[in-house]
Amino acid sequence: MTKLSLQLILLASALTVGPAQAQTLRPPSYPLVTHDPYFSLWSNTDNLNDSPTRHWTGKPQSLEGVVRVDGKAYGFLGAPPTVYNALLPTGEAKPYMAQYTFEQPQPGWQQLDYKAEGWKTGPGPFGNTPDARTVWNSSRSDKNGIHVRREFTYDGKTDPSKLLLAISHDDDVEVYLNGVQILQKKCCAGDHIYLPLSAEGQKALKPGRNVLAAHCVSPVGGAIIDVGLVSPAEVPTLAKATQTDVKVTATQTEYTFTAGPVDLKVNFLSPLLLEDLEVVARPVTYVTFNARARDGKAHKVEVFFGESAAVATNTAGQGVVTDAGQSGNFRWLTVGTQEQPVLKKKGDNVRIDWGYAYLAVPNGAGMQLATGSLETLKQAFAESGKLPAGALGGKKGAAAELAMAVNLPMGSVGARPVQKYLMLAYDDLYSVQYFGENLRPWWRRDGKTTMNDLLLTAGKEYNQLRQKSTAFDARLRADAQKAGGKEYADLCVLAYRQAIAAHKIVASPTGEVLFFSKENFSNGSIGTVDVTYPSAPLFLVYNNELAKGLLRFIFEYSESGRWKKDFPAHDVGTYPLANGQTYGEDMPVEEAGNMVILTAAAVQMDGKPDFARQHWPTLTKWVGFLKRDGFDPANQLCTDDFAGHLARNANLSAKAIMGIACYGQMAQALGDQKTADEHLTLARELARKWMQMDDLGDRYALTFDKTAGSWSQKYNIVWDKLLGLNVFPKEVAQKEIAFYLKNQQPYGLPLDSRKTYTKSDWIMWTATMADSDRDFQALITPIWKFANETPSRVPLTDWHETTNAKQVGFQARSVVGGYFIKMLESRIGPGKAKK
Repeated sequence: MTKLSLQLILLASALTVGPAQAQTLRPPSYPLVTHDPYFSLWSNTDNLNDSPTRHWTGKPQSLEGVVRVDGKAYGFLGAPPTVYNALLPTGEAKPYMAQYTFEQPQPGWQQLDYKAEGWKTGPGPFGNTPDARTVWNSSRSDKNGIHVRREFTYDGKTDPSKLLLAISHDDDVEVYLNGVQILQKKCCAGDHIYLPLSAEGQKALKPGRNVLAAHCVSPVGGAIIDVGLVSPAEVPTLAKATQTDVKVTATQTEYTFTAGPVDLKVNFLSPLLLEDLEVVARPVTYVTFNARARDGKAHKVEVFFGESAAVATNTAGQGVVTDAGQSGNFRWLTVGTQEQPVLKKKGDNVRIDWGYAYLAVPNGAGMQLATGSLETLKQAFAESGKLPAGALGGKKGAAAELAMAVNLPMGSVGARPVQKYLMLAYDDLYSVQYFGENLRPWWRRDGKTTMNDLLLTAGKEYNQLRQKSTAFDARLRADAQKAGGKEYADLCVLAYRQAIAAHKIVASPTGEVLFFSKENFSNGSIGTVDVTYPSAPLFLVYNNELAKGLLRFIFEYSESGRWKKDFPAHDVGTYPLANGQTYGEDMPVEEAGNMVILTAAAVQMDGKPDFARQHWPTLTKWVGFLKRDGFDPANQLCTDDFAGHLARNANLSAKAIMGIACYGQMAQALGDQKTADEHLTLARELARKWMQMDDLGDRYALTFDKTAGSWSQKYNIVWDKLLGLNVFPKEVAQKEIAFYLKNQQPYGLPLDSRKTYTKSDWIMWTATMADSDRDFQALITPIWKFANETPSRVPLTDWHETTNAKQVGFQARSVVGGYFIKMLESRIGPGKAKK
């Protein structure tokens, strides 16, 4: 048999097996467009047409789809976000001017007739977050907080009982309408919330002049106040197509609908093929429509697809402008902010507001492109099958009021399927600022390649990439199932796109791969070492160059002299500005252990020690720190910083021991047997000492203090097994696993004895320490149950409560790449990776 024949047979097998083996797991959220922390859209409901599509942060970034069958319209994609009529708009809708003061005002400041002498006037919102337009800091500098007054005119037409108080605040706030208190609320609401106007507020509202006044205090950290009055607007509704199926594979999410006599399949493909760096770095998702008549008769079918301009903005009120053009046989629309503040914002709950979103489609008979209000475009199509004529480019307005749309005529559709597709893309121009230098995304690192070029290439490779992706999806599922069973494979499939899309691939100033993570909904840091550590298994399995790209900037930070401590930095900034650590506290043992261990893993996957040799002096400095301060750690944070500081942390000590052993293993690979023997011997001696100091009989304690009843997951010891270090006797893992199996909750093994919450990535690592498949499965099944049953409908959280499956914090983070550690087990270790 020829090599080509074998490849064709394998591909045909993959294309046949893939859909049949799709998992039955109900994802907490469904990935649609997944490329990087800014270009990442999801559906948080089981039916695609039950809710607006959202950025992973939860903000609506609407994609909407309608299919017309013989003139009748059915909605199949998205739902209009809730729209409000503004009596007094918030900054989310548009900028506004207000009076404010940081001084303690005279009594009566809430009243309509108060003379605000000495107050300033400035644009709202007010705060120190990226959304703020006037700076107001915490009580450390502004001890009185901020007082704000907004005067407005009420024409008496809106029913007061329909009004909502729209507010975003951090921290405590009190709000008054014409001197009457209508809200007093502790703590915070970073995103806007909409509260019914109280009965007192309804009585206080008068035709003519009114004033809405607020006082907000923020003791420390983030500060924001934005307040207004709105009422829900009525939005026309369409009949819905009936969703009959949804399948999620590693790179694809495919929905099936019935719309009258026609079946419609809608496939979202983000071809994140990690083994092909050029493809995985492309910010292009394909959306494919496949229509077929169930009754065998011919039916006229047309598809509408719309994309809100909010995809290119941080807030829906930002001003945008449209454009249009052509790349070969592909026509495209694009939209971006008028301001284009490239790399001017940083933070966690922040979306991109520079660069341009693209909607591209092959030219074809009857195909129409249009820009305008998404609701107007959609209704015009639903009624007539046509989009309004008019200029495509140069339209300006608020993002909430503009969209790009395409009308794809499928023609006369019978029993034979008819297929068409479009592409969604994003050109961010520059992706990351790296110690003062703006870096381009990997795909345009030469400074010459344009989005026109990329769309042309992506269009030409559409069929090829669909086949490759389907084959890869089948292979990943089969490999994961072989490694850990069906439920484990389900979880790996669910984690795959999320883990990759929480990163950005850029070219360093010297042309090397840098692979920056963002700490999604944990603090927004960029390149956090203790996020890299749990994320790394996925990239070690599929592309070791990316695994090394997670480490290079931390090495360079130390080797450049910018970071002067004898352990690694925690991070290199706040996304997307990688100009130096911004996290307020170091994690010395944590990050030193992480960097040495992951370097050793990358060396094993390379099958040669070149990467370690390149950074040997730095690794030597870090292991020196571990030898000095790592075994019995002082009071400090580790990666599980949400659990608080901990002294004498046994799991952190185990990490230090693993780091020392990994250094010895790398020294051996470099031919320095003396250094290898010294460090491997020391690690084994420390492991024995660790066992004595931490033993609590049926388990090992949380800390060396051996508090009665305490325990913790010792997930760091997994590297002893994976890398073949032979440092800890097998009895350690065996005893721990036996104890864990007796102490699980319905939705997983708690992180430790202090709380019942857990981290699912660490459970995966802990389970991989087990000797038997049965024990591994027993620890994995509750995670599958959590993912399948959690009421928290957001991109997968890695931090959940084991008693009720609710999200505790975090979402859409890269650390679920750690789920692939069981697959890594079969590919890493002496002799495995090189083979």
